[in-house]
Amino acid sequence: MHNAMPTRAIGNLQVGVIGLGAMPMSVAGHMPDEAQSIRTLLAALDAGVTLFDTADAYTPSHEDVGHNERLVARALSMWGGDAGAVLVATKGGHTRTPGGWDVDGSPSYLKEACDRSLKALGVDSIGLYQHHRPDPKVPYAETIGALKELHDAGKIQRAGISNANPEQIRLAHDILGDRLVSVQNEYSPRFRSSEPEIDVCAELGLAFLPWSPLGGIGRTGELRERNAAFTEIAAAHGVSPQQVCLAWELARSPVVIPIPGASRPETILDSVAAATLELSEEELARLG
Repeated sequence: MHNAMPTRAIGNLQVGVIGLGAMPMSVAGHMPDEAQSIRTLLAALDAGVTLFDTADAYTPSHEDVGHNERLVARALSMWGGDAGAVLVATKGGHTRTPGGWDVDGSPSYLKEACDRSLKALGVDSIGLYQHHRPDPKVPYAETIGALKELHDAGKIQRAGISNANPEQIRLAHDILGDRLVSVQNEYSPRFRSSEPEIDVCAELGLAFLPWSPLGGIGRTGELRERNAAFTEIAAAHGVSPQQVCLAWELARSPVVIPIPGASRPETILDSVAAATLELSEEELARLG
């Protein structure tokens, strides 16, 4: 059954401090088979993960939009625990095309995407719905206005934004008020340029959900070469450099809730262990 993990706030909810980014289970060319994905999601649930991050655009091809959402919904339906205590966060506004990716921030598209995600997740209301990526062709305030309408219509319970700069975060907060609960931007040891956004989130009381929090370090060993301190501190604690990386992010601010990707049970179980890894001030200083 499910193990308790230390928690942090997303709006009025408490979730485990380590979430799961489900995207790797739906990437063409790297996808595990469905049984392995389900095992991974169930292992995360059993380990106390209560925040699952997905998106309609996480799909191996433009012909299977919602692939990742359906996978997450399937695992939740199979789980023996309290699925009502789990927050599934999805996103809309990034589109899949035969050639790759595009954006559509128009209110009409966002509402259509939200309806599709409700179906894919098999729910009446989405726990956290995030605008995926700003569309330069649509005024940001118009896109955010659509999130407000979706919230007021009861289709979403909480609103979030992703890939937003400090000005966009403040604008969204002005429009949405306490409907806005989170910002999801890239942040990792090799991608630290989201520091200003973390500070704005801390100021406004918003959760900051780092995507790609391990910076692709797992398979390539890039973290080891780039910053030996992560490896040395990991060895001193007898843990993986990935755990040190996540613990470093948790120490950055109490609003940070990393969502490391996983496509194998072992990976998410290793990440979850970072929830209780305490780094000293001296170690944090070495990690920079």
